[in-house]
Amino acid sequence: MATYKIGTRGSLLAVTQSTLVKNQLEEISGEKFELVTIKTQGDEITNKPLWQLEGKDFFTKELDEALLKGEVDFVIHSYKDLGSVRPAGIKLAAVTERRFAHDILLIEKKTIGLFANWQGPFVVGTSSPRRIVNLSRSLGPYLPFAERTNLTVACETLRGNVNSRIKKLKDGKYHAITLALAGIERLAHTEKSAQELRELLSGLNYFVLPQSVFPSAASQGALGIELRENRDDDGKLLKILQHLVHEQTVEEVLRERKAFKDYGGGCHLAVGIHVKKVGETYLHVHKGEADGKVIDEKWLEGVTHPPLPPGKKLFVGLPRGERAGVVYDQYLRKVAAETKQNLRNKHAFVTSRYCIPSLSGEDAQAPEGIWAAGTKTAALLAKEGFWVNGTSDSLGTADLLSLQSSRALQMMSPHLRTFKVLTHESGTSDLGEVVGCYERKTTDVDKAYERSLEAVGACFWTSFAQYEAFLKKFPFLAGARHFCGLGKTWQEFSRRKLPVAALASMEDFYSLQKD
Repeated sequence: MATYKIGTRGSLLAVTQSTLVKNQLEEISGEKFELVTIKTQGDEITNKPLWQLEGKDFFTKELDEALLKGEVDFVIHSYKDLGSVRPAGIKLAAVTERRFAHDILLIEKKTIGLFANWQGPFVVGTSSPRRIVNLSRSLGPYLPFAERTNLTVACETLRGNVNSRIKKLKDGKYHAITLALAGIERLAHTEKSAQELRELLSGLNYFVLPQSVFPSAASQGALGIELRENRDDDGKLLKILQHLVHEQTVEEVLRERKAFKDYGGGCHLAVGIHVKKVGETYLHVHKGEADGKVIDEKWLEGVTHPPLPPGKKLFVGLPRGERAGVVYDQYLRKVAAETKQNLRNKHAFVTSRYCIPSLSGEDAQAPEGIWAAGTKTAALLAKEGFWVNGTSDSLGTADLLSLQSSRALQMMSPHLRTFKVLTHESGTSDLGEVVGCYERKTTDVDKAYERSLEAVGACFWTSFAQYEAFLKKFPFLAGARHFCGLGKTWQEFSRRKLPVAALASMEDFYSLQKD
């Protein structure tokens, strides 16, 4: 039986992820595989950011050469390292399933206690132009007391492998660093690398950066496996490798890489690009800078909605606002309950601003971690001085349920699988035990408010319970067009097979109204 040679970079992460693939292939095929480590230019140059160097393909050229010369049978890359144009004679055989495409901010726990009296810039280590732009512009509101202390975020150069980067954080060279979560997750899956990683992560806390604000690099989290096009084996190796193909990942990263190429590509590109399949379509998030222009886009692929007829108003299920032609929710009000929760050794999932009082006070017990349903709630928690570990990005709980299984996160949060869900008194959740932290109460509204609702042509609901309450009181709203976000509200409408359209952002809803 022949032994297939796998070309890989020599870093601990590259060898670890290639070993994981090797083990999968041996189990699937019964064939033998061995790793061949190859040094690349990108591995040897660690004193400068790659975007400041002349040339390209810093992590792939040497592997390409070995593959084309027949020194190895196939190579395994972090797919984000592969350029838009590949050498002739090389074929993409498989794109593996990606989990945890997010970036993650790592910080020492002792640093978090300093935010109340912070002075000077908050220094984050990274050498990615994309991260530099988006972190500098948008991280501040998610750091405790940042508004009160006028905290600013500054990025400084950080190179090296995952372990050396974390060591630099613990040596005090940065206040925090940003890495790809998928990388540290893979290190947590083999015994040798996991042991070293556990020691490095000791004493650290984290913020899993929401993709809606800090989109990751195109194809981050996926592995690309390549072989020679002219292999003389009747396609045997290709068939083996194709067992690792994950179709949803392929469809998502195909869109990301196309956008990456359209923006100009290259390691200097300062645009985060993330695509996620939601239902039967794809949610796109692009943020950063390209050619001196700010990029800030979020949309659902192929989804358009006709505008409202002239004179029709919009209803938005928020309690306040001043936008012309928009009616807000004056019928339901939320009242926080007089409750303090013992959250010791648990994680709190905070679904609303009205749940925040339950986290503080004399009788409250601090949780091991705090997560928010959306980025607005996360920013409100930070404003009150809480460290937030991540959000569900207003997409329901699917991502959090997945993150609960992360071995790397469990090293920092031993009780990550134990959640309490802080929500309204009649709430339900598949994430953990529900704690009622507020209730909805109806209020008396006048005829003028009812007449304004009669002119509404489209409604944006913030919860399914809100939709039910309004249609019970104002049944004529059934004739309006109904919209909501991409999270739990949409899932409940869909479960009940009621007509509703999901939107990527509130701006999409406001655009229904003609000028």
